[in-house]
Amino acid sequence: MTVALFPGSFDPFHNGHLEVVERAGHLFDEVVVATLRNPQKAEPLFSLEEREDMLRDALEHLDNVRMVSVGTLVVNVARDIGATAIIRGLRAVSDFENELQMAQMNRQLSGIDTLFIPTSSTTSFVASRLLREVARYGGDVSAFVPKAVAVRLEKKFDT
Repeated sequence: MTVALFPGSFDPFHNGHLEVVERAGHLFDEVVVATLRNPQKAEPLFSLEEREDMLRDALEHLDNVRMVSVGTLVVNVARDIGATAIIRGLRAVSDFENELQMAQMNRQLSGIDTLFIPTSSTTSFVASRLLREVARYGGDVSAFVPKAVAVRLEKKFDT
């Protein structure tokens, strides 16, 4: 059985992430989406539990996808779940340099390869940080996120 690990902070999960999960689902028997706290990023907008709830709602239509929470190195999780690959989405060439370094480090640490899945042009500009900013100032981001995420973003900034 082939298993792919798709790690990310997903704060919030958006249609670019969804596209990568759906495409990976066609390539692997199982896709494990790992929600993590990235210490290199600022305080998250949504708690880990809120992000997990959003992911559960956004991914419920996919039979071969499950979720885990990550509190350790991604390669440790990959080993624990028996991943045959780590999946990373690429929006633009500018993403590649950092992603390549992570992929090489992960390969050295674990022997597990990373598969890059480029997003389509309809989602290549979507980034969680941009969505947070637009939503914070009352902009409509519903075209860029699954419905469950749009609802939670609206509630988050309604107060």
